[in-house]
Amino acid sequence: MTRPPTPDRDPGLQPERTRLAWRRTTLSSTVAAVLAAKAALHDGIHPQGIIISALCCALWLAFLTIAHRRITTLAAGGTPPPLVPRHATAAVLCTVAMAVCAVALVY
Repeated sequence: MTRPPTPDRDPGLQPERTRLAWRRTTLSSTVAAVLAAKAALHDGIHPQGIIISALCCALWLAFLTIAHRRITTLAAGGTPPPLVPRHATAAVLCTVAMAVCAVALVY
């Protein structure tokens, strides 16, 4: 019994999907940072609101840097190298820290 030949996989599709996912995540992070700044300044200017807002902006910039580096690597063409564990950990920590900041702003 012979199996039918498997079609060749396009190696360009997966990096493109991953690049688009990084862009969507960056956009979501941007919206979260803007909403955090708006929430921090909603009831007037308070020191803790400014500190949390500044922290959210710093986390957003850190995530943006990581995402831009990965998007650039994926857009270079060819087979992209795997994401460095240090960068993956930093992206996760930025995301979790943004969530903690959001909880601090709500309460």
